[in-house]
Amino acid sequence: MLETAKNVLKIEAEAILALIDRLDGSFDQAVEMLLSCQGRVVITGMGKSGLICQKIAATMASTGTPAIFLHPAEGIHGDLGMLMKGDVVIAVSNSGETEEISRILPVIKRMGLPLIAMSGNPQSTLARAGDVSLDISVTVEACPLGLAPTASTTATLAMGDALAVSLLVRRGFKEEDFALFHPGGALGKRLLLRVEDIMHAGAAIPLVRVGTSLKEALFEITSKQLGVTGVVDAAGRLVGVFTDGDLRRRIEVGFDVLNQSIEDVMAGHPKRILRSNLAAKALQRMEEHSITSLFVFESEDSQVPVGIVHIHDLLKAGVA
Repeated sequence: MLETAKNVLKIEAEAILALIDRLDGSFDQAVEMLLSCQGRVVITGMGKSGLICQKIAATMASTGTPAIFLHPAEGIHGDLGMLMKGDVVIAVSNSGETEEISRILPVIKRMGLPLIAMSGNPQSTLARAGDVSLDISVTVEACPLGLAPTASTTATLAMGDALAVSLLVRRGFKEEDFALFHPGGALGKRLLLRVEDIMHAGAAIPLVRVGTSLKEALFEITSKQLGVTGVVDAAGRLVGVFTDGDLRRRIEVGFDVLNQSIEDVMAGHPKRILRSNLAAKALQRMEEHSITSLFVFESEDSQVPVGIVHIHDLLKAGVA
């Protein structure tokens, strides 16, 4: 069974790799056609190809290209009414002779809709009908009987992803744009939640002035319950930071900490984050520097902290 499984993966991987050498000006034309679409991208296919079409439509829709799936069998029984001027149609058929697809081609042509054909047979009815034709042929299916669509559907899916990602890049689609279409669940929290949504602000920020004794600074750390305090100068600018971890490390080496001034033991150049940054970026920065909190600022130029965010806040919000 392991040998069978390995052979399946090898055949399907080779089917995808074979697509690379077939990418030419037709692919560029297809991308330009989709970019200039004034309506929706309507993707249609029958059977297993139809299932792949649904995934391609979903990927495009979530990455900035409005797309829907049209079942061709339902199409010839009324659902062609969902087509409208400005749409671009992508029709998928490995043979290129699927009856239901062939029956809706005249309507697509009559409406004057641009047609991108994805077929495994460059000489097929579908391929010849397309304004642009993309070759998704495979030399062999992974199914040993050569019957169940396997390598061919994998190749189709990969070509669909190539189109979707190329469109994403051409549109300049950003992480923030992606977040708008994924507001739910953990992904939505990672992409939508910003530092200002979860930071501690105002009196909740642990801060002491330069000249404060370490003993007083420890009271600030304890009362704010974040394991850290920032150190600010007379103008309120953050100049240092001291954590309960710093305290433990100094005690371990026998350092007389309680008689020290905070500026004698603080660490300079505290790590920072902007309030407008994504909360996920705060988590990334904490992981990079092996720290548990970041002071928050209004802008890159600002030196006066407006908040603090702790890793526990990120955990509670479902970001970490």
